[in-house]
Amino acid sequence: MALPAEPWRVHAARRWETLGPALRAQLSGAAPLRCCWRLLRPEDEALLRALCGRRGAGKEAAAACFYRQAGNARFRRGDFAAAAALYSKAVSHAAPGGPELPLCFANRSAALFRLQHPQACLEDIERALGQGYPAGLQPKVLLRKAECLLLLGRSRDAAQALGVAESRVAGDAGLTGGARHALLSQIEQLRAQAREREGDPAPVSAALDEAREGREPLEENSDLPGASSSVSLSFDASRGRHLVAARGILPGESLLSEEAFVSVLNPGERLLLPDGVETTWDTSIANEDLYCHRCLKPLLASVPCRGCSYAKYCSQECARLAWERYHRTECALGALLLTLGVFCHVALRTVLVAGFAEVSRLVKQAYGNDQEFHGAETGRKYADETPNSRSGREGPCEKGESPIPGCDGRGQYQTSYQAVFHLLPHAEKHSPEHKFLCCLSVVALCKRLQEAGLEATFLRQGSPESQRKGEACETVSAELEVLGEAMLRHMLQLQCNAQAVTGIQESGCGDGTVVNREQVRLATAFFPVLSLLNHSCNPTTSVMFSGTAVTVRASQPIPKGQEIFHCYGPHRCRMGAAERRQRLLSQYFFVCQCQACREELGSDITCIPSTTDTFCCPHCQASMQGEDLLQCSSGACALAVSRDHLSGRLQDLQGRVRRALELLKDDKLEEAVELLLMCLMDAKRFLSPKHMLMGEIEDHLARGYASLGKWQEAARHLQSSIRVVEACHGSSSVEMGHELFKLAQILFNGFAVSEALRTIQRAEEVLSVHCGSGSAQVQELKQMKACLLELPRNLLPRTENP
Repeated sequence: MALPAEPWRVHAARRWETLGPALRAQLSGAAPLRCCWRLLRPEDEALLRALCGRRGAGKEAAAACFYRQAGNARFRRGDFAAAAALYSKAVSHAAPGGPELPLCFANRSAALFRLQHPQACLEDIERALGQGYPAGLQPKVLLRKAECLLLLGRSRDAAQALGVAESRVAGDAGLTGGARHALLSQIEQLRAQAREREGDPAPVSAALDEAREGREPLEENSDLPGASSSVSLSFDASRGRHLVAARGILPGESLLSEEAFVSVLNPGERLLLPDGVETTWDTSIANEDLYCHRCLKPLLASVPCRGCSYAKYCSQECARLAWERYHRTECALGALLLTLGVFCHVALRTVLVAGFAEVSRLVKQAYGNDQEFHGAETGRKYADETPNSRSGREGPCEKGESPIPGCDGRGQYQTSYQAVFHLLPHAEKHSPEHKFLCCLSVVALCKRLQEAGLEATFLRQGSPESQRKGEACETVSAELEVLGEAMLRHMLQLQCNAQAVTGIQESGCGDGTVVNREQVRLATAFFPVLSLLNHSCNPTTSVMFSGTAVTVRASQPIPKGQEIFHCYGPHRCRMGAAERRQRLLSQYFFVCQCQACREELGSDITCIPSTTDTFCCPHCQASMQGEDLLQCSSGACALAVSRDHLSGRLQDLQGRVRRALELLKDDKLEEAVELLLMCLMDAKRFLSPKHMLMGEIEDHLARGYASLGKWQEAARHLQSSIRVVEACHGSSSVEMGHELFKLAQILFNGFAVSEALRTIQRAEEVLSVHCGSGSAQVQELKQMKACLLELPRNLLPRTENP
């Protein structure tokens, strides 16, 4: 949720309506925050407190107990992955030193053991024992510890753990004879295994491959650290800062690698409970439970923050680094930050990471130059694919000239707070109502910082004695005013400069033969160098993320001197020029003049219907046209039906597809396939063949049939899905590459050698451009290819078409 919670947005809009013309004029000016400090009323703060109370982010023993019991229920059903996730939620809510925490760690260790993660299981066992796990329950946990140590090749350590377990059993007077005998019997069995393996070499570690791949080496760029020497930074008044090809660039070439200046994990959608309703706990698993809140690495066994229930990390080191850089301030503000939204959270984290000295320097510098604080840089950001067609200075900054905004004293533009600060906020283009909402949110956050005694920590100055926790603050310090101005600037910048950090979530067959990869939005971040890329509806680059790092590659040939373009979302393959322009104008404040828009608007094709909103005639399957009342395009039919009616059918169909997916997740494969086939029959009656839902249903059917080992049916349905993906995204898109990868897996497992080799070749060509030749998918394709090429040639004719 980028913007604040809806009740706060509605409240701010009502407050705006009550303001007089003079005050509105002030708030619409260049420095709206100056007059907003005094506008925060007690009723505003009371509403925020109420909203925060409905978004629990603190430790709560009852919540820990609830999630642990929910995990136990999943564990008994054999759903160990879901059990581990729920135990992690329990761990996050349990207070350090409380009775729930060791129980949660021990239970999660059991789920991790069943999931065959012995090292993670061992770490949780140590945490449980270190937190005071009950002595009467320790023998069973110690036996699990010994089993993990044996799996890791540490037989001597296993024998030692068994000795401790034996002493615990002997000293437990509460054990019945049968239970004591069973435990001692298990100890002896494991001890025998330890003796047998004592001389064995330790197995090679099968640790999970880190999500972050090594960065590809780039020829050093003196002006743009992290960018290739094939890229140069240019500036003119019409296009602003932008990147140009310094030489001819080939598809697949790596142009830029950048680490985010800051990133904030996007939380899952949380429903605000109505007033008066007691707190309940949601067992659904969202982004906040799946990824490290610092590095965005997928979580297996999260390390909780000691102070709040929200922040979770992949390791103790990530927890430490987050605490030192920003979380020591954010920890007590968890519920408020969730209420005020991700943009406000990113704005706060940006100034925390930068430090007060740097923030203050740039804020005062902006005022000192007599420039409007929120509009220091002129020009609008839009794409023009005809290089050197705009007036103004082209090319990199020469000696003696004014530096390009955001460059440091050496003329370098890099991932720094100075570069972030100089991103355009477009304050004059935001609506006054939106600016007021942002101002009120920033003021509320600053007041909370002051009242909670976090100001000294925030400003990197003072000691605990200088903190005024709990005092009513009638005035705001000059330092907080500076920080407030910077945070407001960053909130306004984010509408045009926020980068959605995406990742690939994997799901598929339980045996891992076919893996479904879906791109999901993980976080919101500032990438100041990536932000230099202007938009085109037909971009020349592909952007891929690995944790908090981004890599930009050329997706098509780029001649020397041509500007390098990125797509901000609206793409020519997915919507018409008129819709693309409207969306870009609404969010990014420019009218797109890219070549794709100019060519399309200069032709008779002025409106390409969105594939996600295309219906066909229920009688003759011709396309339906119109707005509220849709009419069949076939003159022989001329059926008319309301859009609302077909939209209702679409919603019902989507609900049935979701039910089928739940069946797939629960391994009820036959039921899932039967329901999906019915959905496909219904979809064909009123949806366009290129409708995205048609492709999704075909893709789910392929997954179901592959799980059943029916490779021929799986390949047929996936090929139908690929036709939809190609129509919606293009034959060389990364989406196409992922679909071809799945088809290659199916053909490989179905032993369709020749067809598999052709598909592997296509998938490798596409994915190498977007992901790099060293990516995990490309490497897996190469392994499949090598395996197939080793087969005897006389097998090829007999293995066509699975």
